[in-house]
Amino acid sequence: MDFELPEELRILKAGLRRFVDSELIPIERETCVGEILYALKGEMKERYLLPLLRGEKKDCFAQTEPDAGSDPGSMRTTAVRDGNTYVINGVKRFITGAGDADFMQLMAATDRSKGSRGGISCFIVDMDTPGVKLGACYETMMGDKPWEIVLENVRVPLMHRVGEEGEGMRFGQQWLNIGRVKHGSRALGIAERCLEMSTAYAKQRSTFGRPLAERQAVQWMLADMFIELQAARLLVYKTAARLDQGEEAREDAYVAKYFADEMAFKTADRCMQIHGGIALTTDLPIEKLWRQQRSYRITEGASEVMKMVIARHVLKTYG
Repeated sequence: MDFELPEELRILKAGLRRFVDSELIPIERETCVGEILYALKGEMKERYLLPLLRGEKKDCFAQTEPDAGSDPGSMRTTAVRDGNTYVINGVKRFITGAGDADFMQLMAATDRSKGSRGGISCFIVDMDTPGVKLGACYETMMGDKPWEIVLENVRVPLMHRVGEEGEGMRFGQQWLNIGRVKHGSRALGIAERCLEMSTAYAKQRSTFGRPLAERQAVQWMLADMFIELQAARLLVYKTAARLDQGEEAREDAYVAKYFADEMAFKTADRCMQIHGGIALTTDLPIEKLWRQQRSYRITEGASEVMKMVIARHVLKTYG
């Protein structure tokens, strides 16, 4: 290997990683505050939104299913109206934070014939409601542990429906738009760190009598990393600014999420290539950044789905 970290730095690195993994990342992943909860009124606001903001309760967002990930219109979890309640049946999968959540923001089909165009509604469901059970817990390569949630004849009061029946995707899309900006923000941070590490190492490491920084192959990798990072930053900032102004920014969110996540993965991969063998070890954070960024090309909208909806927008707008 090119170098070895001193023992004291290994101990410090391990401590910092445990803190980030156990304290910081769960806060970012498991607190789902968005348009759904802000739409709550009266008693529902007092019971769910305010305790969440005070840190007294935890929630999770339950939309993904075994056969309905990027295609929510194929959702099989149903909510059938029965007087002043809904009876919910189905299975949700890969739900982050479900194991510690007090309640979930649940998407369920109230009219499967309409699919995602008016057939999906949103509900607030307490995790201790009879019929709600945690299923499998999945250990991912990123280190998090999303859950499966099974719902069997779960009765939810009418007042726990958020908005009108069939408005679920409108709320869900707003939540996902924010989530895609968060993807972009994470990607900017990962790419910035990888660029810093790559540049410093290229100046430090010499091969065949010359620093890596003097070799055109490495210089071009660094230049590409820098150029793509600047472009991604503008896309993410533009989308965030539009959302802050309350504007419709769905297409901007698609573009920012796709470009930033792809950019950051390429940047992490180049960083790994520049560092060589040491990057394959856990002595440096490169392998973790690489694994995390690889996962973000799938979650909250796979890259291929992002390109599909972007192409649909282009054909509609420029045709």
